[in-house]
Amino acid sequence: MLKAFLNVFRIPELRNKLLFTIGMLAIYRIGFWIPLPGVDQTKVLDFFQQQQTTSGALGRLIDYMSIFSGGALSQSTIFGLGVMPYISAAIIFQLMGSASKTLSDLQKEGATGRQKIQEWTRYATVGLCAFQALAWLTVLQTNDLIYPSIANNTSAMLVFKLQGVLALTSGTIFLMWLGEQIDRYGLGNGVSLIITAGILSRMPSAIIMVAKNTGLSASSSAQWGPMHILFLVAAFVFVVAGAVVITVAQRRIPIQQARHTRGRKVYGGQRAYLPLRVNHGGVMPIIFAQSLMIFPSIAFGAFNSWAQNAGQSSMLARIADFMNNSFAFGAYPYVVLEILLIYFFSYFWTTVQFNPKEMSEQLRDHGSFIPGLRPGPRTAEYLETVMERVTYVGGGFLAIIAIIPTLVANSMGIPFMVSSFLGGTGLLIVVSVGLDFVQRIEANLLMRNYAGITGGAGGTDRIKSSKR
Repeated sequence: MLKAFLNVFRIPELRNKLLFTIGMLAIYRIGFWIPLPGVDQTKVLDFFQQQQTTSGALGRLIDYMSIFSGGALSQSTIFGLGVMPYISAAIIFQLMGSASKTLSDLQKEGATGRQKIQEWTRYATVGLCAFQALAWLTVLQTNDLIYPSIANNTSAMLVFKLQGVLALTSGTIFLMWLGEQIDRYGLGNGVSLIITAGILSRMPSAIIMVAKNTGLSASSSAQWGPMHILFLVAAFVFVVAGAVVITVAQRRIPIQQARHTRGRKVYGGQRAYLPLRVNHGGVMPIIFAQSLMIFPSIAFGAFNSWAQNAGQSSMLARIADFMNNSFAFGAYPYVVLEILLIYFFSYFWTTVQFNPKEMSEQLRDHGSFIPGLRPGPRTAEYLETVMERVTYVGGGFLAIIAIIPTLVANSMGIPFMVSSFLGGTGLLIVVSVGLDFVQRIEANLLMRNYAGITGGAGGTDRIKSSKR
């Protein structure tokens, strides 16, 4: 393994790409500490720590958005929105591609069509940034998190919102540009690496919190015993290993290529496999499900507050309190509804991305077929059946990964910041991006006759063995 890592720095081109990627991520982390002008950062930090402690709807919204901003939202920096508006715009255009014939035709045009869709995505990102930035500044104003000299002055407040929208929008556009530079001159997917860097930046805080609660820190007493630490370490290793396995797991369908005779030569007749990913939806079903689960908590919380403050009848007050408690973070109905939403969006996202009819037509056009099945509708029906069964397994895995942090936090009294590294959206993103990053490095090493990072024999080893 050490030799493989040293080989990375022996190749000038690969070394430059790796150092460029690290440099771009370092710039991202520097901008993470530049605050928005006019915001009382001390009040902001105390307010959102309180929201996260009480597990309120706003606190869960902050936890969810911190995945894409690296926690910059709760600190109110210029990178507070992260790359979430860009991701939202890309998802919108991807969903519209299955419903709009214009976008569908552009996607089929190849690089030219994708470039046009990318341009529209950037314009949509600017609009989403302005809307989300204005909403965020309104939240700060409503909760008195702005300096009084600005909040009590109408003209100063107008200037504050204008410069705040410009700063947050410019921050997101700059991060989008950083991601594109990594795509062009670095290694890996730039936007995904920025999200991963933001997620991993929260790990030192989680480790410090564990150290404080286990008595390793001199400033606090031990609250967790050795069994808690062993459980956290074992659970982290087990969940990461399971996430890696299910991310790369495939259902391989045998494909037979038809034989073609040209003169005295016979072409084709080879046997290959059509890989269908078990977790075809990736992390998107969890993102959609957790986004929607915020709204019932907000709605029932507001209904309960209205019923209690308005002095309504005892029956209505009890109903409001029951609904509020039922959809509290970690409650049984909350978990069941989240699992159902994950399954729903797993099938929905697979339907958007996977078209069995189009795939069967491509196989037929290339002279390939599935043994025992007629090309055309019968092949499409078979592929759809297989994908439905595979998606059921993938949805179950996503549901388990999504509820593990909630169950651990509620049953063992472990803060959600720590338990979030045992599953959920952040862990899946880190695992998938990490696998992609390692595969890209290994491809570069094998292309230049070096042994890969995973221990596979490289081209140099094969050349030596053939000479012997």
